[in-house]
Amino acid sequence: MKTQLLCSFTTQRNLDQSILDITKHFKIIFDKIYVLQNEDKPKELICTYNVNQEDDIDFNLVQNTISLHRKKITNTLYTINALNELIKLINNGVLDTSYQVPWDLYKNMILISNKEGLQRIPTRILKIIDL
Repeated sequence: MKTQLLCSFTTQRNLDQSILDITKHFKIIFDKIYVLQNEDKPKELICTYNVNQEDDIDFNLVQNTISLHRKKITNTLYTINALNELIKLINNGVLDTSYQVPWDLYKNMILISNKEGLQRIPTRILKIIDL
């Protein structure tokens, strides 16, 4: 079975409802939801969890949910668009898909891209929810 890592952005106030929404709409593989905290903005939380990639996944069912990739050694989570932005940023504006990213510089971080460009979110594990 191939899994897909999903990420739902929430707040401390909305965490319980977000967990209910996630478990209602997705079959969670490994029965764990990792709740990460944005170290720069502690009230902002990020729930990460794995689903079966072969399931018909509708991201719109749970607000503020995206698909991510993970570099296990450094626990870096990232979107492909953010990875491309990062490579251009550290490689003099050139997108070279064979470029070796210095992952240690992005340890315990989520990399996403938005209208302003690359966003780096330093994280720490707040708790692990066993379903």
